[in-house]
Amino acid sequence: MVKRNREESEDAGSNKRLRCHPRDRLSALSDELLLVLLSYLPVHDLTRCEHRLRTLASDSQIWKSAYYDRFVRPRAARIPGIREANASNRSLLYSSKLSKWLEDGPLVKRGGATNWKRQYKLRHNWSRGSCKRTETEIAKRPPIPSLLVRLHDGIIITADSISGLRAWSTRGGESRIASMTWDTCTHSSAAPSALAIDSSSAGTDDLRISVGFLDGSFGLYVLDRRKRFLKSQYLHAPSTNGSIGAIAFAFPYLLTMTEAQLLSLYRFRIVDDEPSDQGNLDPPRLLSSLKSHTAWPPLSLAIKCSPTGVSTSIAYAMPVYTAGWSVGLQELRLTTEGNILESRLATPFSQGFRPLGASENRAGPSNLNGSLQTADAASVRFTSPSAKPTSLSYTHPYLLTAYSDNTMTLYMVTSNARELVIGPGKPLCGHTSSVLGAHVGDRGKAVSVSAGGNDLRVWELEAGLSSSSSRRRAVWAEASVMVRPETVDEQQDFISRQKAQNQTISNLTAQEDLVTSKGWLSFDEEQVVLLGEKSQGSQALVVYNFA
Repeated sequence: MVKRNREESEDAGSNKRLRCHPRDRLSALSDELLLVLLSYLPVHDLTRCEHRLRTLASDSQIWKSAYYDRFVRPRAARIPGIREANASNRSLLYSSKLSKWLEDGPLVKRGGATNWKRQYKLRHNWSRGSCKRTETEIAKRPPIPSLLVRLHDGIIITADSISGLRAWSTRGGESRIASMTWDTCTHSSAAPSALAIDSSSAGTDDLRISVGFLDGSFGLYVLDRRKRFLKSQYLHAPSTNGSIGAIAFAFPYLLTMTEAQLLSLYRFRIVDDEPSDQGNLDPPRLLSSLKSHTAWPPLSLAIKCSPTGVSTSIAYAMPVYTAGWSVGLQELRLTTEGNILESRLATPFSQGFRPLGASENRAGPSNLNGSLQTADAASVRFTSPSAKPTSLSYTHPYLLTAYSDNTMTLYMVTSNARELVIGPGKPLCGHTSSVLGAHVGDRGKAVSVSAGGNDLRVWELEAGLSSSSSRRRAVWAEASVMVRPETVDEQQDFISRQKAQNQTISNLTAQEDLVTSKGWLSFDEEQVVLLGEKSQGSQALVVYNFA
């Protein structure tokens, strides 16, 4: 065998590819420096970090800054006088000052207890319509009248003539947590017609509930969350003014609207900020009672309490000459003793039209003593004729109505010390069938559902009114996101995807068997709850969890 000389061996070695072993320079850096570097990464890169970086990428301050940039800064930029495009405007820079976080201030107040990564994921899922869907059967057959449902802080309260008052939990895999029948409250013959939850009960162990009945009576109940127990606290006598069609509750104040269009405000006695009797409450005092001739269902009642008095609002449907149906809004401001300090009315329909049933005399001081005001012809605007709304929801400053022609109308309400004005209605389209229910929540978010129950949409009302281009898009479906429950993870392999696809088909088949009943729905920060009725007649609570 002939040996190669030394020079040939050196030439051959020089032609070989050298293997590079790059140094891991990041591992040598301290956690503080790595956190600074990670803060510049986009969110989709933060979720792909591995090993040591994965732990650091979950740092709460990084996600707090990302949350502000995506969800708080755009809202702050829409405040009049502030422009996001102006880079020199330091008022939009990230800061932990509560004044910069708008309605998200409570998250900042909780400090380290807030999981900012979870909050970011929650808001991100809302923007995509991504959620998990579950069903809980609550009735074998639909009660008459229809079952009433309300959602508050992860607790669902239902009331019907068959099963009575029940409480359900949407968290931790729990189902029914408490129940009571009307027999224990001497209401065996009266069916519930209205349901409300005390808006001031958030964060407390006791959840106060108010139920109105067909015979004009109403009752107050309390749910002890720790003991999982429902107890009756007060039962009002029946009334000759008809059934209670709507009710609002903010202890110690209770607002009711009867079938005879009688609005009544009650106040329960409290001692040292606590009920006079932890077992049963004393009869309430009737502060004020007003009669209306133009307020028709659907209705939306609200109460706001203050140390010096109480403010109430009544949003309602209203028939108008030659213009079909419109909406009206009445605001009342009263003292703690029930004296009316101010009463204001706003309507969006045109000059020269009057509501059906309105008297010839315009609203004056005499109306403050016994009747809701009627519209002043000089304060109204033009709108095209429309049908009666199927649903109405009001959370200041948004008043949203739904119709059977697949559309909704959004009104902007201006309420300040000088005036109460309802702006012109703006159409919202996107549903493919009749819209049975719509609900407005905080931060300008709304949820609507169609007659079939499969078309559930989330609307960003605030963004849709921020600019002229957004207002044009609001007429079409781009202003909303269709809720699509996810059953497939993006990281699954092909075989898992095929199995999940088959499961999705089965879920869609089961979902087609579900239709909405009365179009009721509600939502909170994490979930949407829909009341559904299957073709067999059974009713179920459908929960869409975005967390």
